[in-house]
Order: sequence, then C-alpha cells, then structure tokens
Amino acid sequence: MTQLSVPVPTLPPSISALRRDIDSPVGCISLYSAKTQGEALNLPPLLLVHSINAAASAAEVEPLFTHYRQQRSVYAIELPGFGFSDRSPRSYTPRLMTDALHAALAFIQSEHGGAAVDVLAVSLSCEFAVRAKCEAPQSIRRLALVSPTGFRGKKLRYGPAGGTLGLPWLYRLLTLNIWRQGIFNNLTRPSVIRYFLKGAWGSKKIDETFWRYCLLTSKQPGAENAPFYFVSAFLFSTDINRMYESLDCPVWVSMPTRGDFTDYRGRHTLEGATNWQFELIEGGALPFFEDLAGFTKKLEPHWGPRHSKELAES
Repeated sequence: MTQLSVPVPTLPPSISALRRDIDSPVGCISLYSAKTQGEALNLPPLLLVHSINAAASAAEVEPLFTHYRQQRSVYAIELPGFGFSDRSPRSYTPRLMTDALHAALAFIQSEHGGAAVDVLAVSLSCEFAVRAKCEAPQSIRRLALVSPTGFRGKKLRYGPAGGTLGLPWLYRLLTLNIWRQGIFNNLTRPSVIRYFLKGAWGSKKIDETFWRYCLLTSKQPGAENAPFYFVSAFLFSTDINRMYESLDCPVWVSMPTRGDFTDYRGRHTLEGATNWQFELIEGGALPFFEDLAGFTKKLEPHWGPRHSKELAES
C-alpha cells in the first residue's frame, strides 16, 4: 500500500519586516531588519537573538522588534537550524552559533558605518552573544541577557575553553533511524510545545499566536537537526562562567520571578562587578510577551543615551 505523504505547511515570516538571507561561512542566515532614519534616541543598531529549543525562531522576539523599530534600527537573527536559516544535517555547537552571530554583526555594521551593535539575547543564546563579544569586542557595545543560562545553583562552568557539555551517547541514542523522527514528532506535538511554553511562562496562560507559529516552524524540513544537539547538551559551553566574568561592557540581566528558569544563585560570582546589573522582572522567562511596556521601561536606561566616549569609539 502506498503511504500518502503529509504536505509540509508553508512557513510565513514571523515578523512583519524585511527578511534577507545572508550568505556566511556557516550557511544561509535569515535576518529580519527595520532601519530607522535619524535614530531618534541616538542609539546604535540593535540585534535580537532568540533562544534555543525544539521550535525556535525569530517569532520569540517579535514583540521587542515591533517596539524598538519605532526608535532605532533593529535586526532579528534566526540562528542556524531554525526559522528560514540553513537547517542542514551537521554538528550544531556553540562555535557554529557564535560564528553565525559574528556574520550577522559584520553585516549590520556594514550597514551602519562600522558602529558597534547592541545585542539582546534570550536564554541559552546569551552564551553565544557573550562569546561573540569576547572574541570580537568592537562588534558589540552593550548586552542585555534575558533569562540567561549559566547561573543555576552551584552548577557553574569553568571547564575547558571552547568545550561543550555534549553527551555523544545520548545523541547517538536519540538519532537512531528506527525512532529518530518519532521522537522529534512527539517532542513537537501541540500539547508538548504548550507544556514547555507553560513552563517558560510559569503560567497556564501563554501567547497563542506564538504557540501556533512554534507548531509551524517545527514541521519544516530539517527542523529536527539542531534540537537533537540541544537536547544532547552540545550547545552548552563548558567555560561560560569564565566568559561572563571576563566581560567589561555594560551587561543587563532580566531574571524571571516565575516558571522553570528562576534560579540565579550563581550570580554571586559577579558580586562587585559594576558593569553587571541583575534585575528581577515580574513574569516568566519571556516577560516581554506579558508586559512589553513594563519590560522595556526597565531596560531602556541600559541602552543610553550614548556617552560621548562611546560615540567617539563607534
């Protein structure tokens, strides 16, 4: 009996803005952009970076994109393996993700006279943004980290430079041909995605439009490739706490008050670091979906206005 194939649902843009495919050493990178003429607040361009999960895309930062496009040039990247970016089968590691950020930052700087870029990243992607800053200091001016990883309890990471927490045995087990697709299909069932979003929100009430987009993007060809590396811990860096402590730029951290990501006891290692600001934000791990105005009001002082020294260096 011939088995009928299920048509893949068309993936619409997650943000109502210009979307471009950027060629890079790590493959095609999807980048949304809205350029503001005159930069009302005299601020540099802003790059938004979504988190890593089984159904990730730029849809996760759409509220922030919509807000900031009114006052400054704003960009939103889709990291390798997600959205409209290259989802080919390959090793997905912090190196790959960081190189994608380097490529996006270089492209943005080319459109803005070489000015350093402000970056807001979410969850695990905060690690990639911090690594990009450490490797290319002149590319990033300031960092905002929303629900960053690496501060949980006593599980701090001062391991080998450039290493990962990857478990090869787990990856091999999950990707055996006999159940590989079945595992991913179960991982991205509507009820399962809803369950994980409720955990992130810390509430039964989630953003339904965002949930529906997660369903669509998780059904695209190659959607399973990056998530299997994520679940097998290959995207977590062994040395991230050392990287955090080496930063000398202004860093603002949003810590949620509810949900699955509220443990930030590890921030004690940064006590006395005057460039770091940790702030409790009422809500879950993506608080800008719940109270965009309240979130951005607390974030705004971190961005500027730019000081004369920063203007001279950009």
